[in-house]
Amino acid sequence: MRPVGVLLAFCCLVLSTTGGPSRDFCSQTLNPDVKPGFPKTINPHDPGVLQAARHSVERFNNCTNDIFLFKESHISKALVQIVKGLKYMLHMKIGRTSCKKTQHPILDNCHFQTNHTLKRTFSCYTEVWVIPWLQRFEVPVLRCR
Repeated sequence: MRPVGVLLAFCCLVLSTTGGPSRDFCSQTLNPDVKPGFPKTINPHDPGVLQAARHSVERFNNCTNDIFLFKESHISKALVQIVKGLKYMLHMKIGRTSCKKTQHPILDNCHFQTNHTLKRTFSCYTEVWVIPWLQRFEVPVLRCR
């Protein structure tokens, strides 16, 4: 018997002995808005979102000539898409901190600038690709204005 036929025969046997799929399974309401591979809104305070935002800010800090470090101040919208890993799409604001790049501080310990002339914020859109099993993070898109 061909493998497909064996699988079909096995499924028929299981369903006939168990009485078919459970009533709970068949009565579940599927959300038509959620489709595999489509972006889904996620809580901006989700740990994965916060980690993705931090990687974007690190890339921003590495690409600018500013002497101060920036960090994320507010994530207004977050989406996640399951691809080969997770792709986070974030709309966020970042602000200049009082920590200088040359000091190599921990970004969580850096406070935002209070000096009016040094205060600076950007609105950013970023995409972060996370492959957890390889412990790999990529930031292919980072646009700030």
